[in-house]
Amino acid sequence: MSGTDTPGGPEQVVDTREPGAASCAMLTNDAVDALGVGASFLLVADHDPIALRFMLDAERPGSTRWQPVEDGPQRWQVRITRVA
Repeated sequence: MSGTDTPGGPEQVVDTREPGAASCAMLTNDAVDALGVGASFLLVADHDPIALRFMLDAERPGSTRWQPVEDGPQRWQVRITRVA
């Protein structure tokens, strides 16, 4: 995990492409758990993470917002915001 500067301050980046990174699902769940309401992080993956969206919707209905930022083919980025 790393951070980038945004107008509102540093945004957490969860990069699942890093060598030795835990599973995408585990990293995403941990990052969502750490968010306060209204906070977000940027998920970066080397594959389409749509299955994570389905997982979040099933396990945490209505608690997150999914905003695609970049749609492949080499890199996918999604901003995930905790809304409840």
